[in-house]
Amino acid sequence: MVNGILGKKLGMTQIFRANGDVAPATVVKAGPCVVTQRKTKSKDGYDAVQLGLVEMPGPKRVTRPMDGHFKRAGANPSSFLREIRLKDGGDGVKAGDKILVDQFQPDELVDVIGISKGRGFAGFHKRHHFGGGAGSHGSMFHRAPGSIGASAFPSRVLKGMRAAGHMGAGRVTVRNLRILRVIPEENTLVVEGAVPGPDGGYVVVLQAKAPKRKAAPARTAESPKKK
Repeated sequence: MVNGILGKKLGMTQIFRANGDVAPATVVKAGPCVVTQRKTKSKDGYDAVQLGLVEMPGPKRVTRPMDGHFKRAGANPSSFLREIRLKDGGDGVKAGDKILVDQFQPDELVDVIGISKGRGFAGFHKRHHFGGGAGSHGSMFHRAPGSIGASAFPSRVLKGMRAAGHMGAGRVTVRNLRILRVIPEENTLVVEGAVPGPDGGYVVVLQAKAPKRKAAPARTAESPKKK
């Protein structure tokens, strides 16, 4: 069994629960995907599959090596390829198999990986959420960075100092998002909360690696104490 699928973020909406509460949700077109390569522990040192997202129309240009790669798997060319490690029980998966969204169930927890929106060059207040100095008249320290190092020693700015620079456009993983709806006929997932990236951005949906445990019920005065 492949514990993940590739998709594309369509946008955000809201879902009303049975009790009337409203939940923010993200619609993801998940799949269909095809296995373009199967990696085994005996040959490659680990068990994994390379998935390709099936899109219409496909990529306009494909290099000859990649064209041969897809032909060996019996799959159409794909623009979005990602490798997913296999858990126990993935021995039956082979190149050319289809991976569909119906492997997920409502109320299941998933991890979603995407590329965050690029913000360009940003100041350190926006980039690192600095609070800044006092806004009163005469403070002379409103949006200044403050000290970035001593002059005597080490007489340089240490690596890793939080400062202004390029913000966003990086790999982001949002964990433990709950699936609200699964629509197999439209290859669509509706997950609770926000998903990284812009509308139309590619994402990877994986079964939650470390799902949250259910909170223990609160102990009342009548509840027996543990001995």
